[in-house]
Amino acid sequence: MSDVVIVEAVRTPIGRRNGGLSTVHPADLLGTALREVVDRSGIDPADVGQVVAGCVSQVGAQSFNVARTAWLSAGLPLTTAASTVDSQCGSSQQATNVATSLVGAGVVDVAIACGVELMSKVPIGSNSSKNLGFGVPIPKTYFPRYEFTSQFEGAERIADKWGITRAECDELGLLSQQRAAQAWAEGRFDTQVVPVDAPDLDDEGKPTGTTHHVARDEGLRETSLEALAGLKPVARPDGVHTAGSSSQISDGAGAVLMMSADKARGLRARARVVDTCLVGVDPVLMLTGPIDVTQHLLNRTGMTLDDIDLVEINEAFASVVLAWRRELNADLERTNPNGGAIAMGHPLGGTGAILTTKAVHELERRDAGTALVTMCCGGGLGTGTIIERV
Repeated sequence: MSDVVIVEAVRTPIGRRNGGLSTVHPADLLGTALREVVDRSGIDPADVGQVVAGCVSQVGAQSFNVARTAWLSAGLPLTTAASTVDSQCGSSQQATNVATSLVGAGVVDVAIACGVELMSKVPIGSNSSKNLGFGVPIPKTYFPRYEFTSQFEGAERIADKWGITRAECDELGLLSQQRAAQAWAEGRFDTQVVPVDAPDLDDEGKPTGTTHHVARDEGLRETSLEALAGLKPVARPDGVHTAGSSSQISDGAGAVLMMSADKARGLRARARVVDTCLVGVDPVLMLTGPIDVTQHLLNRTGMTLDDIDLVEINEAFASVVLAWRRELNADLERTNPNGGAIAMGHPLGGTGAILTTKAVHELERRDAGTALVTMCCGGGLGTGTIIERV
């Protein structure tokens, strides 16, 4: 396989539920990121062989292959193929891994990995709702093999298994907010975020012909340990997770332009993809994937965590990050240095591309070498990617 490099990576701001991005069509939001990643790179968009997008709730406004719709709606060449994948929360990171494989195997020279989720418009679980009348996603044959748990319960069981306390979860929640606020205050996201002009709607939900400008992540909140301690648990009456230590329902998109190293000559290659993986883990605990991913990638590459300068791990719930830290003896100073999903939000299918974008730009800001991106996923999966600057 040839070396695969990342030439450009961008993301939209992450909008809070029913916030500034909620009036945008998901295909237009993703199309904004796609158009920006092409324009910034200066490539001919006709050179893009395939677009691979992540999206979890592929129903309604996010159905009909949102990757293809977004590409065409952005006025990009109709000859470029596109597909949409679902690996639950890790969908657009898996899209990145699939795009890496396509380029590395020589199927295409140029690919874009991307993802979107507009959870304000298409709520989580919309595509598996009984109200659709199309049946339920889990057949009866599943239940004798595995207990069916929610992600909320899985996060609590992880806390039980690794002895993680409410206080520790609150502390991580506060740290995420503080780091994200500092990152915005210092302009750390300026190089990666493409602003969005979102349509204004009238009382009937129809466009007024005017727009509002969304340029910053909307989920950040001023808080304190005292305020977090006063929040009610979200999963169990005595649970350790609250709204202050869990990821936020959000809207957002990201896009990552990838090429073979030969094709990228003459362009600015930002990072090389070292290795990728998608692993299966216990679907009852469900969210332990980053532990197995990290072990798997380190074993394959011969690296150790000391060789990793930066980690972007999705803060689906505080216990996911804290259990990973405890199991791997990881350094939180190098983990999510600019905040994570607790502060910024988790737009499901868009988050993987957003995390990869954050990693690429933060490596450059720090003048550092290597980053690990990893996510837990519903159903018991884990996604992982190691990149290094070139």
